[in-house]
Amino acid sequence: MIDPEATQAQQDALKSADEARVAKEAERFRQRSRRVQKLRRILPIIILLIAGSAVTWVVFRSVMSGVERRANESRELRLDNPMFHGQDAQGRSFRIGAEGAIRAAQNDQYRLVKPLLELNLGGQKITKLTADGGSYSEGDRKVIIGPNVRISDGGSGFDLQTDEAVIDTRTGIITGNKGVSGTGPLGTINASAYAIHDQGRRVEFKGQGDQKISGTINPSGSSR
Repeated sequence: MIDPEATQAQQDALKSADEARVAKEAERFRQRSRRVQKLRRILPIIILLIAGSAVTWVVFRSVMSGVERRANESRELRLDNPMFHGQDAQGRSFRIGAEGAIRAAQNDQYRLVKPLLELNLGGQKITKLTADGGSYSEGDRKVIIGPNVRISDGGSGFDLQTDEAVIDTRTGIITGNKGVSGTGPLGTINASAYAIHDQGRRVEFKGQGDQKISGTINPSGSSR
């Protein structure tokens, strides 16, 4: 026989357990809701702080780069219409001029603006080179000019156009491997590389890879 009082007690115990469990879950839900609300308030602040830090770092680096650049520029030596004179190993003269030159503070490199080079000043035939820009290293005694290089070669009579010319002032040899075209007493020439020796008395043209030497010859021996 079932005891009604025992059954009621069991039901009351189950009801209490259910209520406790519901209350516990409700408290957990409220805690999660409070955390979510806090995160919703805090996350935008964190995002703003991160974004602000990134912007601040970019601005800081920009400012520091500007300061470093101005500091380097303030130590540079700027020259207007400079002129460098020298001789190669065989005593032949050369002259390097430019509309402007900037010497770096940490080395002997000059950046040249609109350079003009003249070789073999003591002879009757002078080789002249002009370009948009270039550099000159006193230590290496090397001049590199380009682009838009024009070479008026007094020794061979060729007028050459190329993107780069490298002049070794110790030997007087001029070289380039960025393509060259020109006209002269014998006709026209196109090549991928060239070398001018003996202050213009001898000019070599070379082909590299698939690019061959091409040109035209004037039978009369004079340019047209």
